[in-house]
This record gives sequence, structure tokens and C-alpha cells, in this order.
Amino acid sequence: MSTQEKQQDADLFSVRREKLDELRSSGIEPYGDRFPVTHRAAEIASRYDELEGQEVAIAGRLMGKRIQGKAGFADLQDFTGKIQVYVRRDDMGEDVYKLFKKLDIGDIIGISGRVFRTGSQAITVAVASFSLLSKSLRPLPEKWHGLKDVDLRYRQRYLDLIVNPDVKEAFLTRVRIIKEIRRFMDDLNYIEVETPIMQPIAGGATARPFVTHHNALDMPLYLRIALELYLKRLLVGGFEKVYEISRVFRNEGISTKHNPEFTMLEFYQAYADLGDMITITEEMLSSVVQSVSDSMQIRYGEQEIDFTPPYKRMSMLEAVRSYTNEDFSHFDAGLAYEQARSLGLAVERGTSWGKILNEAFETFVEDKLVQPTFITGHPVDISPLARRNREYPLLTERFELFINTWEIANAFTELNDPIDQRQRFEQQVQEREHGDEEAHVMDEDFLNAMEYGMPPAGGEGIGIDRLVMILTNSPSIRDVILFPTMRPREI
Repeated sequence: MSTQEKQQDADLFSVRREKLDELRSSGIEPYGDRFPVTHRAAEIASRYDELEGQEVAIAGRLMGKRIQGKAGFADLQDFTGKIQVYVRRDDMGEDVYKLFKKLDIGDIIGISGRVFRTGSQAITVAVASFSLLSKSLRPLPEKWHGLKDVDLRYRQRYLDLIVNPDVKEAFLTRVRIIKEIRRFMDDLNYIEVETPIMQPIAGGATARPFVTHHNALDMPLYLRIALELYLKRLLVGGFEKVYEISRVFRNEGISTKHNPEFTMLEFYQAYADLGDMITITEEMLSSVVQSVSDSMQIRYGEQEIDFTPPYKRMSMLEAVRSYTNEDFSHFDAGLAYEQARSLGLAVERGTSWGKILNEAFETFVEDKLVQPTFITGHPVDISPLARRNREYPLLTERFELFINTWEIANAFTELNDPIDQRQRFEQQVQEREHGDEEAHVMDEDFLNAMEYGMPPAGGEGIGIDRLVMILTNSPSIRDVILFPTMRPREI
């Protein structure tokens, strides 16, 4: 904001502050009490035939005034939309009418009056009386729809919601998506649970955590990076179907697809496997899409995405071979290194076969996966919590679901062998000691739980924010998180 703009804002604030003082000096409290609302704007519009001529009481924010002489119109906006109101001096009395004329755009008021149509057929409320409920000291931004500073919209979401109805609709769609997911999981007899946000060990994913310190216990605690390991502890304890929808926190970069805190659905089912997770995923997503859009086809940008099951399935080996003409099914790290170099991949000699395969996949395949696609058969060394494939021990029973080139879901047949799990953790610890800050750490308590016996299980995590982005045609994750993480700046 320029120095001139800051001065203009300061001047307008000063003028409105003077109005507030004048109101109080005249005996009018500018921050009112409870107002008995009887109807909302959208309700009056939808029920006009029933409400015509009836008295209603509505409350909201003043968004426009067109008053000349003894009468005029104004626009009142509540959570459901806008409605026109009509004010006339002879109906309200001289003093009340003068007070209404002095109101500023942005003031919150309550009005009582009669419902009617104007000559132009606009549904309107003729104001008999009004109450000032909250004086606005700052003017609303002008021409908000043309504002280029999207950064300001994210920082001051309250203004964005006031002046941009489309923004509100995106977040209402988010609410519907989460409600539908809950309904779906509940109907499958999953139990919704809550697990710790602050944890002594940050495990369950490959990510850097946020760290804090608990004074009374004099110990570090980490904001969780995944829900997985505590939900699996519940499988050990006898819960057979559990899920959680909650925030997780990863100390990583910020982009249009990444926010340091985001919402995950994770669910785990005893005596299930990867095939069950695929079935549940297809049924869940098709149910959610149908619920919020009444169609299986979604438009995202220039792409039409079809959520009609079944979704395409490819192994990681098949996908890489399809897009590079290189066959990595020999499982030989040395040969894989030569193939990687021929493809132009910057991998170091000594890199494991599995990590090379994954690098080729991420480089040459991910950005091709627009339609919903299950990628299966991930290498063991990038899947420390997934069960090994019985036929190919360097692979795991795992899938990632890609939509619009983004990873949306990640699922395993869960590793329930505590000996194998300990060895995987030990390998991760070695990688951490060699500089990989995102490698898993040793979790002795989780291993202790597994040693009591964890049933075979299927488990999955789904990124809610990216799913909402697709279903609301939103270009940035900040468009679907009410208050995204931002670098502070002067208001």
C-alpha cells in the first residue's frame, strides 16, 4: 500500500471515528445488543408469495445506499445473500431517517419492515424501524472483484468473504465435501476418533516437523506430520475400523499445492488389504463428487476429469516404461543408474534401485496423470510402513491415487511384522544420519505396540484440500483454506 493510500485510509478512519463519537454523545450506542432476526435474505426471496405484505426482521451489513430527499433504497447483505430495503422519512420519522442517511457502507444493522415488490419487481423490505448493531470504522474496498492483490485477499479473508460471494461458495462446498466423507465412513461402520496433535516423535510420513517445547515436562514435542501411527495403535487395541479428519503440520515449502498445515482423512481397517482400499476410495470419491456436483464429470481449468469408477490402474514399473521406454524390472541398482543417466536424471552413483525408479516416475510420469489413476507397486525403500509384495520383495503393496497430476491419496496393505518394521526404521535412521531430514525416526512405542500383535490391515490417507481444489476449480490451495499461512506484513 502506497503512502498516499495509507493516508486516505487514515483520513476515512478518522471521519468514521468522529461519527461514532457523535452517536455516543447523542445517546446512541453504536455497538448494539441482541436483535431478533425472523428471516434471511434468501428465504424472503424464495418465499415471497407467502411473505408478501408480512412483517419481517432481518440483519446484515449495509452494502449500498441510494437515497435522495425524502426516500431511497439500500442493499442489506446477510449470510444468505443481498436484499433491497426501502426507507422513507414519513414511515420512519425525521430523526430516525436522518440517522439512517448517516450510516456508512459496511455498518451492520437490523431492520423491521414489510415485504413488497417495487415497480421494477425487485423484492424489497420497506423499513419501519432499524437498529445500529455494529459501526464499521474502516471502509470496504472498492471494486474488489477487479483487485489484483490476491495476497491481500488471503490475509484479510474476512473482507474477501464480505465482498466476494464466490469465495463463500467454495468454502460451503468444502463443508459439504467433509460432511459427505463423514457420512460415507460412518455408513461403513468406521469409528471417528481423535489422536494427539503434539507428539513426542513425529512419525508416519516423510516430512520435516514443527517442534515446540513443553515447559512442565521439560521435553520437546512435535506437531504431527501424519495421523497414521496412533490410528494403527488403535488397531492393536482392538478397534477394527477407525478414521480421523484433522489437521497435520509439515515444515516444508509453500506453493499453490502446499500449505504448512493442511487437512487429512486417514482411515484403517483390520483384516483388509490394498484391494479393499481401492474399492472404498472409488466408492467414496464418486459419492462425494455426485453429492456436490450432481455429475461424475468435473471441469478443472481446461481439463474435464471423470470420476466414474473404475479408475485406471498402473504399476509404477509399467508407468515408467510407458513414458520413458525404459524397463526397470531387473531390480538392479547399477543398471538403473545407467538408465537414469541416459534419461538425464541427476542421481548419484550408489542410489538404490527403488529411489531411482521413483525419481524416474516423478520426473516423467506424474505430470501426465490427469484422469484418476492408481499407481501401485512402490519400492520398499520409499515405503517404510507398507507391506512387502510377496512375489517381488523389493516392492510393496501400496498405491498412490493421482488426479489432475497431483497425489490425492496414499494407501497400503499395512506392514504388521514388527521385525520387518524395526529393520525399516533402522534403515530410515541411517538415512537421517546421512543428512535426510525427512527420513522417519525410530518409534519404540509404536514397535512395542506392534509386538503385541497388529492385525493385517489396509490403511489410507486422502488430502482433503487438494480434493476440494479440484471440486471447486480453485487454482491455489490458499483458495480453499480459510486462513492460509502467510508471511506477516503491515496492514
